[in-house]
Amino acid sequence: MRVLYFGTYERDYPRNAQVISCLRRAGIEVTEEHVGVWEGRRDSWRAGPGTLARLAAAELRLLRRPRADFDFLLVGYPGHLDLIAARRAAGDRPIVFNPLVSLADTFVADRGRFGRESLAARALEAIDRRAFRAADLVVADTEAHARHLAALTGLPAERVAVCFVGAEERLFRPGWAPEEPSTCLFVGKLIPLQGVETILAAARAAPELPFRIVGSGQLEPLLQDRPGNVELIPWVEYDSLPGELHRAGCALGIFGTSDKARRVIPNKAFQALACGTPLVTADTPAARELLVDEESALLVPPGDPQALAAAVGRLATDRALAQKLSEGGLAAFREHASEDVLGARWRDVLERAQALRSQRR
Repeated sequence: MRVLYFGTYERDYPRNAQVISCLRRAGIEVTEEHVGVWEGRRDSWRAGPGTLARLAAAELRLLRRPRADFDFLLVGYPGHLDLIAARRAAGDRPIVFNPLVSLADTFVADRGRFGRESLAARALEAIDRRAFRAADLVVADTEAHARHLAALTGLPAERVAVCFVGAEERLFRPGWAPEEPSTCLFVGKLIPLQGVETILAAARAAPELPFRIVGSGQLEPLLQDRPGNVELIPWVEYDSLPGELHRAGCALGIFGTSDKARRVIPNKAFQALACGTPLVTADTPAARELLVDEESALLVPPGDPQALAAAVGRLATDRALAQKLSEGGLAAFREHASEDVLGARWRDVLERAQALRSQRR
């Protein structure tokens, strides 16, 4: 099998890097046809006219570029506008779209950048529909998200597959050895999905515990009056994240109350599990696809700072529970989201796309 990983995708974003790693681990030859737009932009939610101009130029380059030999074309994240060029490049060969998110869901429902009835919202919905329908198969990160994307874009269920995000095992490996005092580590963009308000309120409710927040973004102003037990680090190099996880007492997932937050499992959750770091995250339908409360993670109600404070307090004082979650989380990762498991899953995805493409001819 030969895959052309195609588009303006963010090359270093974990979802893209992980998929390419899994494909190669499964013995699939991967060639990249990439025009950079998003690299080096930590706060891509602030993208303005300059980014739009670069994106337009990149799409024109994708339309003109020579093509490598391949059997499948896989459009990476974010690639919603790449499908026109992808369809032209693929010809009769199958297209798999790895979108990770719906643009309308992200910028309207979750981040609130545009009103639900605005022209921008309708435009984003139209882009979602056109992109998803142009692919033979769309890949979502959870069953909950797959059902939503199918309903949002009118795709039949058989044209949406599921493959967990996972973690790059070249970096994220077991090695949990927490330092004292036990630190609650949050890593991620400061956006509504994450439940930053809940984390800050939990920190205020547990002043004896140190919290370390690594990230920047839309909700960064909330950190200006953070309590004294919260440390803010705007940026840590990706290769340094495993060390952060190994030293932390526990890792924090997402705690937002939006519909989107109920449908996704973030990169950082898989990374924590792969490192053997005890994970605390919201109890959602998506989380339940992978995790069992008090066995592979502590699951707390979304948007509940008191429950979060109680959970991280338990881990700080109950070493046996922390060790149990470390081992249980790593076992869940290896069973459901290791590169070997996901590599086999991606091979199945490609074969399914081939069958769907044959039916559409």
